[in-house]
Amino acid sequence: MKCDSLGNVVTLYAPSSLEAVNDFVEGLIACEARVVNILQVARTDGSALVQACCAALHLFAESGQARANAAPFIARAQAALADQAVSPRERSFVAAVSAWAAGDLARAINLHEQQAQEFPRDLASIKLGQYHLFNAGNSPGMLRLALHGLSASADVPQMHGMAAFAWEQCHLLQPAEAAARRAIAMLHREPWAHHALAHVLLTQGRLQEGFDFMQAASPTWTGLNSFMLTHNWWHLALFALELGQTQEVLALYDQRVWGVAKDYSQDQIGAVSLLARLELAGVDVGARWQDVARYLLERLNDHVLPFLDLQYLYGRARAERPEAQVLLHNIQSHALQAQASPVWQQVALPAALGLLAHAQGDHATAARELGSALPRMLEIGGSHAQRDLFEQIHLDALIRSRQWVGAQHLAQQRAAHQPQSVRLQGQATGLLHRLGLVAACAAAR
Repeated sequence: MKCDSLGNVVTLYAPSSLEAVNDFVEGLIACEARVVNILQVARTDGSALVQACCAALHLFAESGQARANAAPFIARAQAALADQAVSPRERSFVAAVSAWAAGDLARAINLHEQQAQEFPRDLASIKLGQYHLFNAGNSPGMLRLALHGLSASADVPQMHGMAAFAWEQCHLLQPAEAAARRAIAMLHREPWAHHALAHVLLTQGRLQEGFDFMQAASPTWTGLNSFMLTHNWWHLALFALELGQTQEVLALYDQRVWGVAKDYSQDQIGAVSLLARLELAGVDVGARWQDVARYLLERLNDHVLPFLDLQYLYGRARAERPEAQVLLHNIQSHALQAQASPVWQQVALPAALGLLAHAQGDHATAARELGSALPRMLEIGGSHAQRDLFEQIHLDALIRSRQWVGAQHLAQQRAAHQPQSVRLQGQATGLLHRLGLVAACAAAR
């Protein structure tokens, strides 16, 4: 009987495949590039587990072709289930990945939740389940999965990192920080825990502390997949931006955030998001939009996740590419299809209209459409730090459409929670000037 490095029984056709399986499991939970090594044994090992892992990797591409690319691996995985030696855990894993490939995410999530209860050291399954729940905006579900995992995997530092991010997404910041710091104490180079702690420090307005921490951790970001690498640098850039270090942010964008895997969805939205934030802070980003937009041309018909499509749309529009209108039309068509989730029509579509309007200078429309979508933006997925971009754009639209009262109401709340933010303090003070309240507020202080 063979087991993976976490003690889970595995059924393999080629004993030499075990190393690749361990690379998949360990690489997935550690966000390391070696996760792709499983593809090297796909031809020599037709076992259900190996084929399902390969299918999952293709689905992680988050592209319009991902399901088609995963389909042959799904077929081989399901055919291999005829082998009576395949364990119940492996059968459930195959079923969960198959449901993902079929677009039945509710079933996939249910299977991962059941797996977490029955096999709490199957951390690859828990990671996949958290991924789906994150994309659905279900942070309590992410936390439940993590707690199941911790019941049997407290010895695994990455499990504490996974728990930390789930706590943080539930806005339970004290246990989030404790879990992140425990993971880092166990393994200093645990990047997901670095990421979770960055979220905590940003949310609490501990900006200089966050910048210093991420900068100190950055030498350990080696061997990571492009998302984890660029995303942690993205978090460092957010701290620098709030601290008013705009030239540092431009350098981070050019050298760290954009350029690792320009054809990958997560790298693309990281670039769009950071360029948009720079512009909202009054920084001229030059021709950088044009470079990003070239890589977004392949995203006109993806519709994998609304969170992704919205940023593809904004990136194209800011580059003044006519394909932005094409993508909006495609989003509208997709939203009206019967099989599409209601979130596409009820949330993503008005948000798309608002984002395109803002990018094209129609700020009154942007304020109206984004204002209608924002209360439900949680449902499109992404972290609250990522979705903050949409709130920033909405606030900018209010200001540019001269809706000073509503803008001041939002800006002052944001500034109060981020007293170290040069950007927010300047924005709030500017609105007080518009409303003739600067002197009164200074006297009150």
